Parts: sequence; C-alpha cells; structure tokens
Amino acid sequence: MSASRIPAAVTSSIAPIGEPIIAARGLTKVFRRPVKPPGLKGALRHLVRPSWTDFTAVDAIDLTIQAGESVAYVGPNGAGKSTTVKLLTGILVPTSGEVRVCGIEPFRQRIANARNIGVVFGQRTQLWWDIPVQESLRLLGDIYELPADEYARTFAHLTEVLDLAPLLAIPARQLSLGQRMRCDLAASLLHSPPILYLDEPTIGLDVAVKARFREFIRTMHRENGLTVMLTSHDLGDIEELCDRMVMIDRGTVVYDGALDAVTTRFGWERSLHLTFTEDEPDATAIAGRVLAHRADVTFTQLDPSRLDVAFDSREVTSGELIRDLATHLPLADIRIEEPSAESIIRRLYEGQLQFDDPQVSGGAR
Repeated sequence: MSASRIPAAVTSSIAPIGEPIIAARGLTKVFRRPVKPPGLKGALRHLVRPSWTDFTAVDAIDLTIQAGESVAYVGPNGAGKSTTVKLLTGILVPTSGEVRVCGIEPFRQRIANARNIGVVFGQRTQLWWDIPVQESLRLLGDIYELPADEYARTFAHLTEVLDLAPLLAIPARQLSLGQRMRCDLAASLLHSPPILYLDEPTIGLDVAVKARFREFIRTMHRENGLTVMLTSHDLGDIEELCDRMVMIDRGTVVYDGALDAVTTRFGWERSLHLTFTEDEPDATAIAGRVLAHRADVTFTQLDPSRLDVAFDSREVTSGELIRDLATHLPLADIRIEEPSAESIIRRLYEGQLQFDDPQVSGGAR
C-alpha cells in the first residue's frame, strides 16, 4: 500500500465544529534498534562497537478528534496504531511534533492525562489478579481520589448496566475472558473519563459477549457523549461503533473520513450470478458474443446451469448487462453481489488498492 497522503479532494471530514479533544500535529516517533550479528560473538562485538538503526513507527501524523466522536484507527500489523495510542496516553514521548489531549501534553502531565482517559486492552487487564473484582475497583477509586458519593454512584451504575453483581466477589484470575472484559470496561470508566481508548477490545470474545460489549459502548457514546478511539481488526467493531475511520500505513495517515465513503470509492467491482432454467453449456461463448463490445466484463462458468459475470460498475450498470443477456440466455434467477467493506479493507491492507491510484478515483453506481 502506498504511504502517500491522499489528496484533499478525496478526504471527507465528518467531525463537528469545535475545539478538538485530541489534536496531533507532525507527531513522530522514531525508535533506535540495535544492529548486531547473532550469537555470543555478535553480542560481544556490539558491546564493544555498538551499531544502531532508526525505525520510524509514526511519521509526522496530523490528527484531530472532536469531543463525542467515535473513531476507528485501523491499519495492517506494524502500521503504527499501538504506537500512536501510546503517544496519546503518555506512555511514550514523541521524537518530534505536538500532541494534546484535553488541552494538555500527555507525556508531560501523565497524572492529569490519566484522569481524562480510560483504556481497555484486549489482552491485558488493569485488575489485580488475586483479589476480588470489587476490591480492584475500590483501589482504583482511591487512586483516582474519587469522592465517596461519586464512587458509590458510578460503581452502582456500572454494576447494573454491565451486570457485574455476580462477579464482584470473584478474583480476576478466576474470570472468563468475557467476564474480565466487562470488569475491565468498568475499571476504565470508573472515574468518568471523557475519552476511552479501545485496543482490540473484543479479541477472543464470543458473539454474544461481543454484542453486549458493543451495545454498552454505543450507549455510553450516545447518552454520555463519550469520545471513543478504537483500534481493531474486527470489522464488526468498526461498523457498529464508529462513523469515522482513520487508516494508517507505514506510520502515515492514508485515509481520514467516513467508513461508507471507502466502500463507495472502491466498491466498483460487482458480480452478476446468473442461474438458468435449463443447462446452457455454451453460456460463456454466448455472453461473450453479446457483450463483445465491453472489454471490462469477464465470465466464469463453473457448471452448465450457472454463469458468473464480473464487471466494472463505473463503466456499465447491472441493469444494462441484464437487459443484454436476458434475451439470449434462459435466466431463472439473478443475484447481484457487491464487495463488502471487509473485503475492500483487506485489499487495502494487502496493497491491492491504493488511495492515490487515479484508476480508482471514480464513484460507484
């Protein structure tokens, strides 16, 4: 995939007008990696004459998120997603550039920043492993210095909406993954932060637990104005929780806009699946003669009763193809297949589609 920034003409901004709650400009993080031969000899040589190489994980990113937005931050493995989140949470210090979250610099004011954010990691927990969940939540309340009445009110609310009552007396190590994720979500929201970072939050969860998790996030976003930044490879999470998608590749933002705009932009590859009333072994040849003037249409016939027609919807509509084929083939059923958002994003990850490719700049019909 190209790491070039997409032209402004194809960037759609859906953020509301106002002061951004998250703002990064030229945000860059460079890591130094040791270069050494393998084995003991290589380690000794590196000790005497160390050699290093620089790796840019995040490369001059500009990003603004308004209060109340729900944003998917996506990209292939190694693109720089987790590094960006660590910069926003104050875990890492930027090599260059500026970043502000709720008006403060996260790495300079880590304690103040921690009060403004909640974080849920799919493979990590902030609960104490060997003590009951309710004691972990009580300790977090003390760490955030929550007044007793505020803690009691928030604790009761989260216990009710996340159905935590049966889990409160159980140590974290005895919880299932789905149960632990519900408790971790409560821990991240106990101090009522305005921002919630979700890093692969539903990985490993079953369908029912995923649905419940997503519903809770949607409710908090809708009713409380919670700002959500999600990193996930699960398209279900992205489609159900986020209106805006920021795609990163090789440390650089390559797309920032509405998720459905990606489908519109790259969803021009369509297929017609034709079923015949009787076997037609020469269907490919017949269709080829009928549509000989259309070089952008291809045919696949797996058996005599069916024919698949792939076409470019920017050049011809499905209606035109059906009109031409219906008079020459005994059609019993027609099914039109459009590419899914999942397939498009997968091809973007694999580099088969590029945002700066002029061949894909047209809109789908």
